[in-house]
Amino acid sequence: MLLTTTPYVEGYVIKKYGPLVASEAVMGTNLFRDYFAKVRDVVGGRSGAFQTALQEARMLILKEVEEQAKKAGCNAVIGMDLDYGEVSGKDKNMLVVAAQGTAVYIEPRR
Repeated sequence: MLLTTTPYVEGYVIKKYGPLVASEAVMGTNLFRDYFAKVRDVVGGRSGAFQTALQEARMLILKEVEEQAKKAGCNAVIGMDLDYGEVSGKDKNMLVVAAQGTAVYIEPRR
Protein backbone atom coordinates (compact mmCIF):
# COMPACT_ATOMS: atom_id res chain seq x y z
CA MET A 1 0.00 0.00 0.00
CA LEU A 2 1.24 3.47 -0.87
CA LEU A 3 1.44 5.96 2.02
CA THR A 4 2.42 9.47 0.94
CA THR A 5 2.45 12.99 2.31
CA THR A 6 1.46 14.40 -1.08
CA PRO A 7 -2.18 15.25 -1.96
CA TYR A 8 -2.08 13.06 -5.10
CA VAL A 9 0.11 10.47 -6.80
CA GLU A 10 1.61 11.50 -10.12
CA GLY A 11 0.53 9.19 -12.93
CA TYR A 12 -2.50 7.95 -11.00
CA VAL A 13 -6.10 9.10 -10.79
CA ILE A 14 -8.13 8.97 -7.58
CA LYS A 15 -11.21 6.83 -8.27
CA LYS A 16 -12.61 6.89 -4.75
CA TYR A 17 -12.05 8.91 -1.61
CA GLY A 18 -12.31 6.93 1.58
CA PRO A 19 -12.34 8.01 5.21
CA LEU A 20 -9.77 9.83 7.28
CA VAL A 21 -7.51 7.18 8.75
CA ALA A 22 -5.55 7.85 11.92
CA SER A 23 -3.60 6.11 14.64
CA GLU A 24 -1.74 7.11 17.77
CA ALA A 25 0.83 5.35 19.91
CA VAL A 26 1.82 6.39 23.41
CA MET A 27 4.87 4.52 24.59
CA GLY A 28 6.36 4.64 28.04
CA THR A 29 10.05 5.02 28.57
CA ASN A 30 11.71 3.21 31.39
CA LEU A 31 14.04 4.63 34.03
CA PHE A 32 17.22 3.67 32.15
CA ARG A 33 16.06 5.29 28.89
CA ASP A 34 15.16 8.45 30.81
CA TYR A 35 18.50 8.49 32.62
CA PHE A 36 20.61 7.94 29.50
CA ALA A 37 18.57 10.47 27.52
CA LYS A 38 19.36 13.07 30.19
CA VAL A 39 23.05 12.15 30.00
CA ARG A 40 22.93 12.58 26.20
CA ASP A 41 21.31 15.99 26.67
CA VAL A 42 24.32 17.06 28.73
CA VAL A 43 27.15 15.50 26.72
CA GLY A 44 25.53 15.52 23.29
CA GLY A 45 24.91 12.69 20.85
CA ARG A 46 21.98 10.61 19.81
CA SER A 47 19.79 8.61 22.18
CA GLY A 48 19.53 5.16 20.65
CA ALA A 49 16.88 4.05 23.15
CA PHE A 50 14.55 6.92 22.28
CA GLN A 51 15.21 6.50 18.56
CA THR A 52 14.30 2.83 18.76
CA ALA A 53 11.11 3.59 20.69
CA LEU A 54 10.10 6.23 18.13
CA GLN A 55 10.81 3.89 15.21
CA GLU A 56 8.74 1.13 16.79
CA ALA A 57 5.85 3.51 17.43
CA ARG A 58 6.00 4.91 13.89
CA MET A 59 5.96 1.45 12.30
CA LEU A 60 3.04 0.39 14.51
CA ILE A 61 0.84 3.36 13.66
CA LEU A 62 1.65 3.25 9.94
CA LYS A 63 0.59 -0.40 9.90
CA GLU A 64 -2.66 0.51 11.67
CA VAL A 65 -3.35 3.33 9.17
CA GLU A 66 -2.74 0.89 6.31
CA GLU A 67 -5.14 -1.67 7.83
CA GLN A 68 -7.86 0.98 8.22
CA ALA A 69 -7.46 1.99 4.57
CA LYS A 70 -7.67 -1.65 3.41
CA LYS A 71 -10.87 -2.17 5.42
CA ALA A 72 -12.34 0.85 3.62
CA GLY A 73 -11.56 -0.71 0.24
CA CYS A 74 -8.72 1.67 -0.52
CA ASN A 75 -5.20 1.04 -1.83
CA ALA A 76 -3.37 4.23 -0.81
CA VAL A 77 -3.30 6.95 1.83
CA ILE A 78 -2.57 10.52 0.74
CA GLY A 79 -1.87 13.68 2.70
CA MET A 80 -0.16 11.74 5.47
CA ASP A 81 0.95 13.72 8.50
CA LEU A 82 3.20 12.37 11.24
CA ASP A 83 3.48 14.11 14.59
CA TYR A 84 5.82 13.37 17.47
CA GLY A 85 5.70 14.56 21.05
CA GLU A 86 6.50 13.81 24.64
CA VAL A 87 4.29 13.84 27.69
CA SER A 88 6.21 14.26 30.94
CA GLY A 89 4.87 13.16 34.27
CA LYS A 90 6.22 13.19 37.79
CA ASP A 91 8.43 10.12 37.39
CA LYS A 92 7.80 9.01 33.83
CA ASN A 93 8.06 10.26 30.27
CA MET A 94 5.79 9.03 27.49
CA LEU A 95 6.57 9.25 23.78
CA VAL A 96 3.61 10.11 21.54
CA VAL A 97 3.52 9.40 17.81
CA ALA A 98 0.42 10.13 15.71
CA ALA A 99 -0.38 9.73 12.01
CA GLN A 100 -3.35 10.61 9.86
CA GLY A 101 -4.23 10.81 6.20
CA THR A 102 -7.00 10.29 3.67
CA ALA A 103 -7.63 6.78 2.36
CA VAL A 104 -8.16 6.65 -1.42
CA TYR A 105 -8.46 4.13 -4.23
CA ILE A 106 -6.09 4.99 -7.08
CA GLU A 107 -5.56 3.59 -10.57
CA PRO A 108 -2.89 4.32 -13.17
CA ARG A 109 -3.79 7.17 -15.50
CA ARG A 110 -4.51 5.92 -19.03
